[in-house]
Amino acid sequence: MRHRFDGRAFRALIATAACSVALSGCGLIFQNHEKRADAMLQPTPGNATRGTVTMIERADGVQVSYSFTDMPPNSDHALTVHERSDCIAVNEQDTSPVFALPSERRKPSSRLEGELGNIHADPTGAATGFIVATDVSLDGVRSVISRAIMLHREAMDPYALAPHNVGPALACGVIRR
Repeated sequence: MRHRFDGRAFRALIATAACSVALSGCGLIFQNHEKRADAMLQPTPGNATRGTVTMIERADGVQVSYSFTDMPPNSDHALTVHERSDCIAVNEQDTSPVFALPSERRKPSSRLEGELGNIHADPTGAATGFIVATDVSLDGVRSVISRAIMLHREAMDPYALAPHNVGPALACGVIRR
């Protein structure tokens, strides 16, 4: 018995296979790709503090997860993002300004976008946790990519009306994708 080749059935089979392959690729295209950035903070001259910061953009803001070691025990420190990616400056006067949009910088006594918050070192000098930063992003005009992130000697006073004096940086790194 001889089988007859049906071209229409073969074309339908090929079309079905092609659609299946194309649609399986759609899962990769339409997956939720999270925006993520990381920074390795190294000690500034005369300090031992070091750590890592991971930033993941979420619906409610950027989740800034941190882990630091070799901090002064039982102390509070400000975590800030600065305009430029300069980690060479050794004191507060030499560092670039805290990151802020020009419109926010003109407002007196306003909190700047780059002022992420304060963190607390435990009795061993370590700090691990996260902050949700609602005023920054990982792309667009509020992007912190390629900017310096610094852990400062002092904590920010959330009630201060003047610019915050948080002292020199203990550690600094550059935020990278």
